[in-house]
Amino acid sequence: MDLLHNISQLATCPVNGKQEEIGSISDAALVWEFGKILWVGKENALPDTYRDALPHDCGGRLVIPGLIDCHTHLCFGGWRGNEFAQRIEGKSYLEIAAAGGGIASTVKATRESSFDVLKQKAAGLLEEMLALGVTTVECKSGYGLDYDNEIKQLEVYAALQQEQPLDLVPTFLGAHIIPPEFTERRDDYIELLTNKLLPEIKRRELAEFCDCYIDEGAYTVSEGRKILQAAHALGFGLKIHAEQLTHTGAASLAAELGAVSAEHLERITVKDHKLLADAGTVAVSLPLASMYLKDDYIDARGLIEAGVAVAVATDLNPGSSPSGHLPLAMLQACLNQAMTPAEVLKGATSIAAKAIGRENLIGSLLAGYQADITIIDAKDINHWMYHFRANACAAVIKNGVWQHNRL
Repeated sequence: MDLLHNISQLATCPVNGKQEEIGSISDAALVWEFGKILWVGKENALPDTYRDALPHDCGGRLVIPGLIDCHTHLCFGGWRGNEFAQRIEGKSYLEIAAAGGGIASTVKATRESSFDVLKQKAAGLLEEMLALGVTTVECKSGYGLDYDNEIKQLEVYAALQQEQPLDLVPTFLGAHIIPPEFTERRDDYIELLTNKLLPEIKRRELAEFCDCYIDEGAYTVSEGRKILQAAHALGFGLKIHAEQLTHTGAASLAAELGAVSAEHLERITVKDHKLLADAGTVAVSLPLASMYLKDDYIDARGLIEAGVAVAVATDLNPGSSPSGHLPLAMLQACLNQAMTPAEVLKGATSIAAKAIGRENLIGSLLAGYQADITIIDAKDINHWMYHFRANACAAVIKNGVWQHNRL
């Protein structure tokens, strides 16, 4: 049994309640055993039952649930630094893609990369994320876009789940774009997704969710509905890349199908706010993508006021968001999405957990939850977000085990 004490502020981040309600406790303590939280509260109210627990002095720091990055494209070949320069020179995301860059160039690099090369690269990224306080990562496929290479990406995630401490939540994104060899045979590729890949992935339990990118240059709403309905029939949870570059009606489709999350949403409408709220679909904001693309940021304030839970994630990928720095994404959400530090914290913990269907297990520091704990070298959440540093994470406890410790 372990006791974390001398905590300046502890944010329990309950999944229920308003976005800004982080369940803050000052002068707090926390007890865990066998990977589960047993008790949390004021240190001076610590029950006698726990007074013999092994003590760990937090040094008057901030304690939060382990951060959850609920939207990443973790496994990919190559990088696309040349496109970064092109965008600065004025070329748009769609122009770069039309010239053979964008997702298609990463598909080529991923297909050419071996399983071992992809795994080593993804493992290095996960190590960096853990050091920042991240304990769970949703990770999409979508850079293989054929049978063998989509499976290869998901097998990388399965192997990494066994070899490193972070929890991975794999998502099948075979419907990222239409691969170049199927440009004139879109229906044939959709048939490959629905009749071959989805059943095999389900049989082998390689993914929990199915995602679809519905936008200009990707999939239509009708194509997305067909793919996602097939996935739902097999028992996959549903996610949608929606309304990023153009407004297509993808957010409405997410609500219609009961998707657990709609992601991006930069071109969302007020009508969509109500649909998502009524459906209970989480809006996943990706402020680093907006920053890198110099694009609009999601209307987080409008969504929150409409009753939509807003998560914050990195969108780690080699093109439009080549960073897995979730605290930086959280800062951008504060500065450019009109979200308070408390709202952002909940968006990267309990609401992010809801976006991956694990809100009753992780994302909150409450009795019975998994002991995923991040210690931040700051007195409170406001100071952490305000005083941005390369890494303010002092320690990480994952499933009750110390994984990173600079206390």
